[in-house]
Amino acid sequence: MEPLHMTEFGSDRYLEKFNQSQANPAPPAPPSTGLHQSQFILPLRGSSLSEAEAAPVKSGDQKRSEKRGLGFLRNKFHIKGSAATTASNPEHTEQRPSSTHSTTARKSIPFDQLFTALPNELQVEIVASLPLSDVLNLRLASRSLHALVSLNETPITRYHLDHHVPTYAKRLYPAPEGIPLNFHYLCGIWHRLHVAAKLSYLICEWVSKEMFCRNTEEKKREFAPQRERMRRRLIPMVFTVFHFFETYRKLHLEYIAEHGYGLNKTPYTINPIEAKILNMYDDRTLFQVHEIFPLVMASFGRRLRPPSYVGRVERSLRGYLREKPPEDVHVAILCLGGLREVEKIWEVKGYNARRAAVDNWYASVTREPVAEPEAKKRRGMLGLKRKKSSLALGKTSTNDTVSVPRSSCSSSVARGKQPESLVFCTSLAAGMPMGSLTKEECRSVLPDLPRLQKIWLESAMAMILDRKIVERPSDIRRNAQIFTDLISENTAEDDDQWLYGTLAPDSVRPNLDAIDEDPLECP
Repeated sequence: MEPLHMTEFGSDRYLEKFNQSQANPAPPAPPSTGLHQSQFILPLRGSSLSEAEAAPVKSGDQKRSEKRGLGFLRNKFHIKGSAATTASNPEHTEQRPSSTHSTTARKSIPFDQLFTALPNELQVEIVASLPLSDVLNLRLASRSLHALVSLNETPITRYHLDHHVPTYAKRLYPAPEGIPLNFHYLCGIWHRLHVAAKLSYLICEWVSKEMFCRNTEEKKREFAPQRERMRRRLIPMVFTVFHFFETYRKLHLEYIAEHGYGLNKTPYTINPIEAKILNMYDDRTLFQVHEIFPLVMASFGRRLRPPSYVGRVERSLRGYLREKPPEDVHVAILCLGGLREVEKIWEVKGYNARRAAVDNWYASVTREPVAEPEAKKRRGMLGLKRKKSSLALGKTSTNDTVSVPRSSCSSSVARGKQPESLVFCTSLAAGMPMGSLTKEECRSVLPDLPRLQKIWLESAMAMILDRKIVERPSDIRRNAQIFTDLISENTAEDDDQWLYGTLAPDSVRPNLDAIDEDPLECP
């Protein structure tokens, strides 16, 4: 068989030879020590199997029809069997009523009463074993459950960190020191994992369509296992890119506040902010993300460009009149909005609508706040002013009095005091990671943003050579080699162990229902 590099990358012949090479089994590995290959860990409820795994699984309608058709016979046989056993063993029938009575008495007690009868330690342990979405929704059931969950954030968060959060996420976002663990820290990691999983899925859809030319349904079905392997391996890299842009924006604001000016007035060889962030990554993470970073940037840049039709006449006939956004807008989306904003823009269907979403976001960042015009006072006949009704005055006064306890409650939480009510005061009130900036912060950062071609690449290359991760820049793999390794089936088990941890329970798997999107529209 010819080697892979002798064939055009992404062609049918290339994939045919690649599948033949994957079909040849590797030499059997030594028996493992009880550690199986861990699945991607995302703290969501439920799991969606792949197409190969989901084939033998029956749908819900089939299960329902089977239950309807066979339920009567099952009950009938169960009644006959119980009658036969009682007839053959009369002694057993004399002892039966007591156990039946105890069982019915136990079943008559509602579940909530059984749960509240348990000690608080057991209640917290049961709640902590639930998925994170169920734990958060449990606070809506009643005030007592809200208080139970809110007062035990630390043990619940610690349980999820030990069992459900991958190792690479805890390396980049370690637990804060001197502050008890809370839901804001845990949900912040969940938010970043969710964005990374979504973007990895979208990038894989784009790569399989543009690079591997998997356009038909049959080709997509055949390429599904390779696409799933590529998606799973991209998630830690995209998660690290999220961390890079989030930390870059934070350190950039601190740099301007400390020096009074930005990087455009600072002479440097290596970007000092990027160098500070890249020093947080070990050699393995830095090298792997450096190889994937151009893929992430190219996929989003292609999403911002119009479909590649020849000439302006054909594009005008199809309705694609607007060009791609300027480079400074592209950089602002990455450095100010982060990957969450990238994902939101990516999901907009249709180039014209997506281009309008980019303009609306950039206008919201650069536009000055417009002062609302003062409403004209309505006058009655002969210039007499209308009096405000006493009912309206009563409503405004009651609203003012209601809003006071919430503000005082939030201020008491900020001072570290125990709030009077836990309903409106939780750690999640701090907001999601990489939230919106103020107008003053945007005005200070926008003129100081770097060029698109210099983000990450120059600083990372200099640091890779300085750490001697590779001897020469030519040793870094190119796109064809990177894609081949991403879809390859033969991977070392230590990669999964290093990224995800030693062991992952089967109940915690990637929820593809939550990140699955409609297929991208054909240009």
